[in-house]
Amino acid sequence: MLTFLLKRLFGLLPTLFIVSVLVFLFVHLLPGDPARLAAGQDADAQTVALVRTELGLDQPLPNQFVRYFVHLAQGDFGTSIRTRRPVSVEIAERFMPTLLLTLTSMAWAVAFGLGIGIVSAVYRNEWPDRLGMTLAVSGISFPAFALGILLMQIFSVELGWLPTVGAETWRHYVLPSLTLGAAVAAVMARFTRAAFIEVIGEDYVRTARAKGLKERRVIAKHCLRNALIPIVTMMGLQFGFLLGGSIVVEAVFNWPGMGRLLVDAVNQRDYPVIQALVLLFSLEFILINLVVDVLYGLINPTIRYR
Repeated sequence: MLTFLLKRLFGLLPTLFIVSVLVFLFVHLLPGDPARLAAGQDADAQTVALVRTELGLDQPLPNQFVRYFVHLAQGDFGTSIRTRRPVSVEIAERFMPTLLLTLTSMAWAVAFGLGIGIVSAVYRNEWPDRLGMTLAVSGISFPAFALGILLMQIFSVELGWLPTVGAETWRHYVLPSLTLGAAVAAVMARFTRAAFIEVIGEDYVRTARAKGLKERRVIAKHCLRNALIPIVTMMGLQFGFLLGGSIVVEAVFNWPGMGRLLVDAVNQRDYPVIQALVLLFSLEFILINLVVDVLYGLINPTIRYR
């Protein structure tokens, strides 16, 4: 296991290098002049030129990349063009709200998705199945921003039960987490149903029932464990998408997280912040895939790592 982990961790380096190159090229293809935005719309040409020199944007693109990569290798993500603060500080202030929102959304989405998927598989083609899959299709089809606005209208404007902005108390997490996790719960329900239907038809399940085991024990011990590997894979992918894909929800609820930071950085052509955030999202996906691979061995002891 240790050898496997070390190989995967060392394998991160070329992947992150390729991502850093692509991100660097991508942000420099964005329209707009960061120097003009940093200097202000009323600044004259000489001031803009001074700001461009200060930011190093007057250098050839290869020189800018070498400078960016050297600083990156030293753990320095640069300084935000918009706020003139270190990028690491900007991200550190926004990381925990996004992580807590993602964990909250993932927790209820997995619980409800697994529950609906298992019930739908056990009662296949009956009314619980039809009801569960109707809810799942609705969750996938309904846009996140529309769901967020609808929840705010009902629970904040009409009923006055929950706040709409901020991240100070648990009440602030309810509406954003419901909005963010709805699509994940729907995907989990459909995926769990498909995995369970495939497992329920296996010979060992029929043997367990023939031995007189209770249906609840058959589902929990024999079906769930054998269906978990594809489900855990989907959970890992969805968790990565939640971490990097909460931009719309954070914009709707004015959430002080990394998604909102990325939107502001793109609007202001804040190259260092954009590069650091995209690189961070890529690293999160890679680490989540590594955790999923490790979980395979815990779920199925017959899996061996080399």
